[in-house]
Amino acid sequence: LLGKYANALAGIDTGDGNRFKFKFFELPNLPADWIVQLNSFEETKEFSGREHILYWQNGKGELLNVPGASIRNIKYWNIKGIYVVRMAKNPSTLSIGEAWDRNGAMLIPYKEEQLLPIWEYSKSEEFRENLRKLNQKLSISEATFPRINFDYEYWQKVATEKYPNGLPQPYSDDPTQWLFHGHPIKTGNPLQVAVVRLLGYRWPAEHDEEMELAAEARTLIAAVKAFDHLSDEDGIFCIPSVNAEQAGADRLRDYLYEVFKDEWNSHTITQLLQKEDTKKANLEAWLRDEFFVQHCKLFKNRPFIWHIWDGRKDGFSVLVNYHRLTKDNLSKLIYTYLGDWIRMCEAKIKADESGAEGLLSAALKLKEKLEAILAGEVPYDIFVRWKPIDQQPIGWDPDLNDGVRLNIRPFMEADVLRKKPNIKWGTDRGKNPPNKDKEKFPPQYFSEIRNNDKHISLEEKRKAREKLKTLPS
Repeated sequence: LLGKYANALAGIDTGDGNRFKFKFFELPNLPADWIVQLNSFEETKEFSGREHILYWQNGKGELLNVPGASIRNIKYWNIKGIYVVRMAKNPSTLSIGEAWDRNGAMLIPYKEEQLLPIWEYSKSEEFRENLRKLNQKLSISEATFPRINFDYEYWQKVATEKYPNGLPQPYSDDPTQWLFHGHPIKTGNPLQVAVVRLLGYRWPAEHDEEMELAAEARTLIAAVKAFDHLSDEDGIFCIPSVNAEQAGADRLRDYLYEVFKDEWNSHTITQLLQKEDTKKANLEAWLRDEFFVQHCKLFKNRPFIWHIWDGRKDGFSVLVNYHRLTKDNLSKLIYTYLGDWIRMCEAKIKADESGAEGLLSAALKLKEKLEAILAGEVPYDIFVRWKPIDQQPIGWDPDLNDGVRLNIRPFMEADVLRKKPNIKWGTDRGKNPPNKDKEKFPPQYFSEIRNNDKHISLEEKRKAREKLKTLPS
């Protein structure tokens, strides 16, 4: 039986996933309060399931007080194993000692040399058939795994032939995995990677020099740094030429030429567009019409590059790095970049150019909407259901630790994004503990129901800050 060679252990259940579990790309890097966490995935791969991070706070934070949270088996973190998803086709992946989620069971071998034979077995149809013989439920319990048959000698022989040099080193070409090296030259999404690099994003593997990675990944990380000087400083990337900057497609083309210089030819752009599965014939059309749609799909409706536009295909259109979209940078977007576009439209009207009035009208409407987001009045406010009223943001002042889902709401409410991501703010699963502090958590906004669809006026927030400032702590 498998239980002779390995234990099957349950992972953490946060009791409030929307608060404590994010995609890693929702943050610009991995702060000390967050840790990487394996979670469910669809296909068996050596290194998969590496999208999520957990708000852990060194095990001493808010997660400990959440009703329904189960913190278990943390003493087994930092031990290598095999993570097997408990649902669907039970795909598996290698673990190099990460934390893991309750959606999967962690098989921890009793001896390190048993890891690869168990890994080879977990990839097989025989493994899944044996699981389903004992448990036909949609979700298989951890207790089922040790009870299935396992021919150790056979799978040891298979593993020795497959991995004569031992355990493979962590590596991924997938930009949705924190192991990704960040180089556009080695990925199935070269244009997506190039654009987000141009806007200043870097992957966790690039930030963490101690992360366990394959030598090839380290080589690619070192190589792609040579082009960092081409990245945008403020994370504002206009598609038309604005504020004396190059048009977006030209900037992207220049970047791609530098990256792919050694193999550049007249067909390179076409080939890169084909890799993104687009029928667009040029970079400008792809940037304007398809980049954001594909970005939302690739990054699981947690976009971190936002496409803001005025609703016209020939109008003002800009990509912004959400991580850098501070209050100051939103003001810069409105009054410097969009402001310059508005001046250009006014000049076209004076020159009696056809269609200029329509361009100006669309730009002014966008300016009005962005100013409303900057001010943050209802309905363009951010509401964070776990923060007291005196900590709710006033105006556009997002806390990245609250996640894309909550912070993108003003932009979706104002309808200024090229496409609306599939994001909802209704009621989350589970319940909060009874509200014991009605001053900080007014019942009309905060209750046991985890309702994200609330709006608080600027006046109420300001009054609460003044009032609570005077109360004894």
